[in-house]
Amino acid sequence: MAKRKRKQLGQILKEEMELITEGDVQEALAIQRENGGAIGQILVDMELISKDDVLLALAAQAGLDMIDLATVSPSNEVLSKINQDMAFSYKIVPVSFEDKKLTVALADPSNISVLDDLKFGLGYEIEALIAPEDQIIESLGKFYDDEAAAARLAAQRMTGDADEGDLADIAQGEDGGDPTQDVDAAPVVRLLNAILKNAIHAKASDIHFEPYEDTFRIRYRVDGVLYEMEAPPKELAATLVARVKVMSDLDIAETRLPQDGRIELTIAGRPVDLRVSTLPTMFGESCVMRILDRSVVSLDIDNVGLRENEKEMMKAMVDKPNGIVLVTGPTGSGKTTTLYSCLNYANDVGIKIITTEDPVEYDLEGIVQVQINPEVEVTYAKCLRAILRQDPDKILVGEIRDSETAGIAVEAALTGHLVLSTLHTNDAPSTVTRVIDVGVEDFLVAAVLEGIVAQRLVRRICTDCKEYYEPNQEHMMELNLKWEEVEGKQFAFGGGCAECNYTGFRGRMAIFEIMTISDRVRQMIMDKASTAELRKQARREGMRSLREAGVLAILDGKTTREEVLRETLMAE
Repeated sequence: MAKRKRKQLGQILKEEMELITEGDVQEALAIQRENGGAIGQILVDMELISKDDVLLALAAQAGLDMIDLATVSPSNEVLSKINQDMAFSYKIVPVSFEDKKLTVALADPSNISVLDDLKFGLGYEIEALIAPEDQIIESLGKFYDDEAAAARLAAQRMTGDADEGDLADIAQGEDGGDPTQDVDAAPVVRLLNAILKNAIHAKASDIHFEPYEDTFRIRYRVDGVLYEMEAPPKELAATLVARVKVMSDLDIAETRLPQDGRIELTIAGRPVDLRVSTLPTMFGESCVMRILDRSVVSLDIDNVGLRENEKEMMKAMVDKPNGIVLVTGPTGSGKTTTLYSCLNYANDVGIKIITTEDPVEYDLEGIVQVQINPEVEVTYAKCLRAILRQDPDKILVGEIRDSETAGIAVEAALTGHLVLSTLHTNDAPSTVTRVIDVGVEDFLVAAVLEGIVAQRLVRRICTDCKEYYEPNQEHMMELNLKWEEVEGKQFAFGGGCAECNYTGFRGRMAIFEIMTISDRVRQMIMDKASTAELRKQARREGMRSLREAGVLAILDGKTTREEVLRETLMAE
């Protein structure tokens, strides 16, 4: 059964509330396309509606009812269900509690995710109502004026049982001692589990715990962008980080040195790996957890975002019996996913594949994977030498970092192995210069290099709130397009909906610049041609630049021009 599409905010204000006209909607959308921003705020700035009108429309969009908090006087029992920190952080007021169902008033209809937090933490069914923000703030000041009472019930928020412990007491440590001694307390465990569960539900790639002088901040990175979450009190920072260190087998007593670890979890029935990194700061330990959830990453070469002709080029490179194929791009541009997809494509019972990585991010069945460990001198160069004695057909080197590793990779390619690896360069042609700079002779580069893939990640437009518009002359100039190239075509953007958390984007896709090494290019490398000359030759031979690949994605309606402009440079 098809999912019923949610009405746009402008439709509700126009059709159901009859506050604006179609002309007003189009004018506001034009301003949004030009300057960005929320459509509701744009209409308020145009003095067509009030903030309360927007709130009513958002409530209708979310299917929620309004409540006048001036007429509400919740009992102490109801107020005790949510502590002061949670109430103020999320701007929520408990209204009633009956038959294990807690009704709360929200200031922000788009912040529906808080309901999942409450349900997970309290174990109750949660029903939401909407109230104006000024009423919420006034009610919070009126109902939550006893900090001691709120602290006594802090544990109840996460455990549903006030007798199990108190987060406020834990934050100070028993008898005023070290708060890290309470890392196994039930409220702390529940709190961290809730943070992890919410991050994985949001398909976040990283979780950041950041202590500051007066605050403690938690941020999730979703689709490459950081979003701040509602954080617990600063006093819980040390306890939460200590709990993470216990789970990742780190030294809980060592807070002066950076540490790295790993946590293996099963959440919602699927295995998830967390790579943990701690860093001592002025105000405590900062902790970042990289989430490796294979269920949200496609390791299939048919699904990484390659166009049909690009896919054939990649497969042809990976099918070669020997040589070097390099994937380049900045940190976090999806290089590892692309390489793993290539290995999965090449993986066959008749082919021996060995990888050496730092770290090993995903377990690949049928492929021998080696973890780099510099602490015991297990380096890329040492592993690569050993791998050559293991009779491999194809080898993945996580990164070519130095001349020794590069030299052995070249040796492997010359002796009948296909080597796949990564480098950090801006585009494909400049990779040739970078390899020579690392210390490989130009004639060897020309002999072994088979292909270079540069890539970037851009955010995908949410398909549930995708809208189209006609590009103007300025948009075409930004992308170096001619009118005949876009005539009759439209650009797209995400208007924002609950499915994408009102960002307009959901997920990311890769755009590629693929340079195959022809005989002419090999001769130019030996003749010490410049990067600019190599780029011109590659483009003559059909190489599509990153910007051009991004433009194709825009014309396909998959991403926005702002994303492409942010991630790519104009082709020369």
